[in-house]
Amino acid sequence: MSSSSSEFTSTDDETKINPDGRITLGSEDFKTVLFALLSNDPKYRPELLIPRSHGPVVIKTREEKLVEAAFESCTFKVLMSTVLGFGLGAVIGLFSASVTPQTPLGPDAKPQTFREVFRDMKSTSITHGKNFAIVGAMFVSVECAIESYRAKSDWKNGCSAGAITGGLIGLRAGFKPAFFGAAGFAAFSTLIDYYMKHRA
Repeated sequence: MSSSSSEFTSTDDETKINPDGRITLGSEDFKTVLFALLSNDPKYRPELLIPRSHGPVVIKTREEKLVEAAFESCTFKVLMSTVLGFGLGAVIGLFSASVTPQTPLGPDAKPQTFREVFRDMKSTSITHGKNFAIVGAMFVSVECAIESYRAKSDWKNGCSAGAITGGLIGLRAGFKPAFFGAAGFAAFSTLIDYYMKHRA
């Protein structure tokens, strides 16, 4: 693109295509292009679409990118896994307490009251909820740290995080339980990751 004026104007009134393929803008077109290039107006085009294999996608705004970054942050993942783990553990604890209630035995044993049964179910649910919340927080935090370090998102992250989490949990009972815990958690994490990514 060229112009025959040194003062950002053109002597021709019409835009022409030269034999060598270059374009000579007319005065009005030249002013329009120059104003568009030098103006401070944002060049963002919300109607611009980027083609991809599954159809076009609209360019994300700055707010959408911030929200997406917040949801993908390690802090949000750890908090979410902690809350969901506590909820799952509470449900399992409630089911466990209802299946195997702590019924007193003996000739002088009295049947439990509703308040005692409720207290027992509450205690079991909270205990299971805490355990599941700790395991979920440990697993997600380790996985997120490994993923950030490797800068990759594949099955190796979940497998490594499962091995570390299982090993730390089983280490309280000794090295042998820690080894089996690491192997079990790693295998389970790999199977779950494979299922989630290939279920479609």
